[in-house]
Amino acid sequence: MKRALLLAPLALAACNGQQPAGNASASQGGPPPMPVYQMRAEMPAGDRLAAGRDGAALFSNRCGACHLAGGMGTNLLTKQQVAAGNPPEMGLLANRKDLNADYVKSVVRGGKMAMPRLSRVEVTDAELDAIAAWLTRAR
Repeated sequence: MKRALLLAPLALAACNGQQPAGNASASQGGPPPMPVYQMRAEMPAGDRLAAGRDGAALFSNRCGACHLAGGMGTNLLTKQQVAAGNPPEMGLLANRKDLNADYVKSVVRGGKMAMPRLSRVEVTDAELDAIAAWLTRAR
């Protein structure tokens, strides 16, 4: 109980976007601030089995927990991209130029490394088609 009471002011300061008093590490080259929290898009209305859905909203809703800024998938992919000599921005799937639709679908259905495979209940084939088309829109 004492520990919770001692940490409460720190948590409140962090929630309000303030630096807690006495936090010298941030001003002396400590870790960078956390990225701005991003809300995932609402699930688009309509039949989940129908073609022609909004790929950007589906990506945000279905994949965003891991693949928006600050997500575990983005963190892991950023590390891989930097190790390969690419800029950190390539850790965000939405910024990638080297993806093709078949690869995206294969990774979603089969999984890869830390990413679990997703069933057709979690992401329908029509939703996956829209997501893959959106991710490869610049190709």
